[in-house]
Parts: sequence; C-alpha cells; structure tokens
Amino acid sequence: MNRIALLATSIFGALTMTGCQSLSQPQTFDRDAAFLSRHAETIVLRSEDGLSRIAVVPRYQGRVMTSTAGGETGDSYGYLNYDLIRSGEPVPKISVWGGEDRFWMGPEGGQFAIFFEKGDEFTLDDWQTPAPIDSAAYDVVSQTDRSVTLTHTCSLTNYSGTQLDVRVDRVVRLVDRDAVARDLGVDLGPSAMVAFESDNTITNVGAQPWRRETGLLSIWILGMFRPSDDCTVVIPFRQGSEEVLGPIVKDDYFGKVPADRLQVSERAIFFKADSRMRTKIGVGPGRSLPVCGSWNPSMNVLTIVSYTLPAGTTRTSEYINSMWEMQRDPYAGDVINSYNDAPGKHGPTFYELETSSPALALAPGQSASHLHRTIHLTGDRADLDRVARQVLGAGLDEIERAIP
Repeated sequence: MNRIALLATSIFGALTMTGCQSLSQPQTFDRDAAFLSRHAETIVLRSEDGLSRIAVVPRYQGRVMTSTAGGETGDSYGYLNYDLIRSGEPVPKISVWGGEDRFWMGPEGGQFAIFFEKGDEFTLDDWQTPAPIDSAAYDVVSQTDRSVTLTHTCSLTNYSGTQLDVRVDRVVRLVDRDAVARDLGVDLGPSAMVAFESDNTITNVGAQPWRRETGLLSIWILGMFRPSDDCTVVIPFRQGSEEVLGPIVKDDYFGKVPADRLQVSERAIFFKADSRMRTKIGVGPGRSLPVCGSWNPSMNVLTIVSYTLPAGTTRTSEYINSMWEMQRDPYAGDVINSYNDAPGKHGPTFYELETSSPALALAPGQSASHLHRTIHLTGDRADLDRVARQVLGAGLDEIERAIP
C-alpha cells in the first residue's frame, strides 16, 4: 500500500469511529424522519399518494438524508449517523452526518486542494473538510410539497493560495414515475419507486476568473446508503480499447481492491458494497456512462443513479483529481466513484455512489450546474431484473454471481 493509501486508510478509520450506525431497530422512514426532526429542521417532501418521501435537512447543507418508496412505515434507504446527529456538534476533520445526496466540491488533494491549506502536508493532521460542505447550514429560499430550493455563499482558498468566491444554489425535488421512465428509457412496471434529484449550481461571485493554472472547482455529489453482505454496486461502462478510452476502472485508492470484491465483465463493473473493507473505485471520463447503481437483495432494492454527463465527453475531458499528492495532472480525475466503508465497533456503516461535474473554469458571474438523480425500486424480482438488464447491463442473477 502506498503512502497516500495509508494516509487515507487512517482517515477513514477515524471516521468510522464517529460514523457507526445502530441496527437494533428496523429503519423505517417515519422513525428516521422523527429522529431528524428532534435535532434539526427537517423538510419532508411527499408524492401525491404519500408513498414516495424524502427528508431534507438545511442544517446539513440541504442533504437528502433518507427516502422511502413505502410511505411512513416504509424502509428508510439512507445512512444516518445517529450518534453524531444526536450530539448536534460538528467534529474535527469531517462531520459524517450521513445522507443519500450530499453536496461537496473538489479537489480534495493536490496543488489545488480545498481540503488543505498552503504549506500543509498531505496528512491526516492537516486535512480538513471545508465548513461550507461540512458544517454550514444552507438557507431555504423556497419550498413546495415536492421541492425545496437552498442557497449558500462562501469563500474557499486552495492549496496554491487562490481565493474562490462561490455561491451554491441547490434545488432538491421529487421526480415522478413518467420522468424516470423517460430518462432511463425503460418501462418500470408495477414496482414501488421513490426518485429524487438535486440540481446543483455554483457561481463565481468573485472578481477574478477561475483558471486551470491556479485551480478549478468541481461539483461533487455523494450518496450514502445502507449496506448488506450481499449488496453489489454495478457500473456499466463504455466498451472499447484501453488505448482510446483509458482503463476500465481505477482500483488502487486505498491499495488494490482484491478480486473477491471487484470483478469486471464485458459490460459492467461489480463492486462489493458490504461495508466490511475500506475500498474505493473510480471510472474516468473515457469509460463513464450517465448511469450507475446497486442491487441489495437483503432489502429487495434496486438503486439507480443518473447524472449530468456532458455530450462529447472523452478520455481527455478534464475532471478534478483528488489524490493526496502533488499531481502531474490535476485534471485527470474520475467521473463516477464508489466507496465501501469498513465496520467500526458498532457494526456496518455505509457505501457510496458518487458523481462529479467536469472541472469548472468560470468567469466572474458565470455559473455551471450538475444534476444527480437517485432512484430506488422495490417489488417483483422479474420486474427489477428487467430494469437492471436494460439500465445497468446485467440481470440480478448475474449481479449476485459476479463476485465469488
């Protein structure tokens, strides 16, 4: 394991100690929403029939903390860090509140990092998640039964000393069944569904343009979900030669991912999502398709994430590199990431599905957006299998057999 991997492992080991989740009671939406409401303003968005619900917390940067397709007593799909939420206090390094859709910005490491100050070492001692994406509350601008709009303005100074003045505008909304079917190009059948999206915009509100020579930002959305021993992340990829499209998967963030946790077929990447070993993978712009997902047989939930992938994206498209090192190419990063956490002393924690915008070179007053949509389907296995085949390129049997 290289130096960067060792440092990252130390970090996430520390996070696990504050990010553990009690599984002593069934996680239902009403229980989780009531818990959140006791500790922070919680906005619950509902479909007309009341079955599709999401809980949004402005205090936690407008995160979608959890969702359900089954109304008040339906399963709660998001990871919540109950102990940290109960304490009400941010913690050093990162406050792992949880949430199925949280707003971040990159880069994390490198000469243009926003998680390190100028002159810092790329070590845990110096690493700090910026307050605007960790502990700052966002302001609610407007709200309906199906959407909420939030905003926040901040200044970030990167590792190279460049100040970046940013306004964040975030719209979280429920998405109806017809829109999901059109987006995915598939008949969803009678499966129960909850779908929501965050439409995230950042604006350069400073006087200077953001230049690649002094550091750019990206919009980075991360979803934290409940794991199980049989849960598998599925990432379909663009097929073709490595010379043209680049490697299929980056698998060495924390040391190489073992074969019993990562397999690649002709069409898809399969990654273990059991929160029993700290591992992370990434897919670059040459290979990424505008969709990824996971299958959790224990919960009978098929999760699909779709997102903004600009037309014409190629291997050479510039995405933020977040490795903890002085980088040869700060814009050779991933579009899609998946992270599998490791257990702490209180049991399983979470796995993540993440998407990023390209690196954003914005003139004063200029804006850019990134849309990230999360869909949970539950119901008859045959219907879920058909959707998985059409959208993710693999049926449920194949997904379940993919990792020995």
